[in-house]
Amino acid sequence: MNTCNRIKKLSAKEILDSRDNPTLEVEIVSEKGVFKASVPSGASTGKHEAIELRDGGKRMNGKGVLKAVRNINEIIGPKLLGKDASRQEEIDRILIRLDGTKNKSKLGANALCGVSLAVCRAGASGKPLWKHIAYLAGNRKPSLPHPSFNVINGGSHAKNELDFQEFMIVPLVRPFSKSFKLGSQVYQQLKESIQEELGKSSLTIGDEGGFAPLIKKPEKALDLIFNAANRIGLQNEIKIIIDVASSQFFEAGEYRTGFGNFDSKKLVAYYSSLIEKYPIIGIEDGMAEEDWEGWKLMKQSLKKLLLIGDDLTVTNKSLVEKAVKAQCANAMIIKPNQVGTLTETLECVKTAREAGWKIMVANRSGETLDSFIADLAVGIGADFIKSGAPFKKERLAKYERLLEIEKEIKK
Repeated sequence: MNTCNRIKKLSAKEILDSRDNPTLEVEIVSEKGVFKASVPSGASTGKHEAIELRDGGKRMNGKGVLKAVRNINEIIGPKLLGKDASRQEEIDRILIRLDGTKNKSKLGANALCGVSLAVCRAGASGKPLWKHIAYLAGNRKPSLPHPSFNVINGGSHAKNELDFQEFMIVPLVRPFSKSFKLGSQVYQQLKESIQEELGKSSLTIGDEGGFAPLIKKPEKALDLIFNAANRIGLQNEIKIIIDVASSQFFEAGEYRTGFGNFDSKKLVAYYSSLIEKYPIIGIEDGMAEEDWEGWKLMKQSLKKLLLIGDDLTVTNKSLVEKAVKAQCANAMIIKPNQVGTLTETLECVKTAREAGWKIMVANRSGETLDSFIADLAVGIGADFIKSGAPFKKERLAKYERLLEIEKEIKK
């Protein structure tokens, strides 16, 4: 257990994320040094996520976070002075009580998240962050996750007509460094293949670093990926996970896409046809967050697939418990900013693990250079991590940190 590490100063400031939208960075000065954390922001968000506090008004198109910054500097900071940063749960409970709302709407989930993650870094001083997180999570077997590279972007992550949001390639090989190399090779070949087949205009880059070609059908995206992999002899080395983000096109009980309209039963049948043709191992948010019956049908029909909840569960322990009871999924996305504090995040992970679920730690479309989720994924022993394509610097920061951790573990 860490020795005492008192917080001497805690402050926050507004910075810009990868989409040039405001977010916040928290800095803690403790007895053992200076520690920082910044908070990402999602474009595709679940209705039940904790509230990200924005300023409104004309400044920064209403997206400023000066209210959240003030809440840290004027309300949270003074309450945490002198607290021991190694006592993560105690501090997180203080944050939750200070906010006092179920959805973090008073102080803002972004404010709480930034402070909670910075506290974790301060508490870890003297040892690797992933080791400290493993200690907090009660995990005796920290391990590196499989990377899931979002190489084709659609939905709210891109300006194209592709409704499905993410097409991820998953090299199921070890060590992590080999998976990273394979993913990078396919990504680079995909760039050449798209340019040759669709022209330079289709080399637009989406929010998460994947390509955003001017296509409509999921089959076309999958064909582009496997044609590229085939050209360099890696078609048998990769699997696919698709983030459908179906809540984005769910209207009046129907899934309305650019390639057809579906009810829940027909959409499950469509997924089955894709699985027969391509090596798909998982579907994220295959049904909308309100369509619990659709989730049940999907779980009953696609028995061998990872059915991953994101909008359905939003890193919320009670929603995971509800999904487990309803037998709606068997895997989930973990994003600390969806719930607000690290302690609540770890409680959610524990609940999912007890149900036998798989875990995927995930980035957001509006990211920063903070690599915290890489250490989080290792600390909790996540099965997968997705941090976009192996391209943009804010995405590479997470993958590069995982490569560093691989070396740390070997030592």
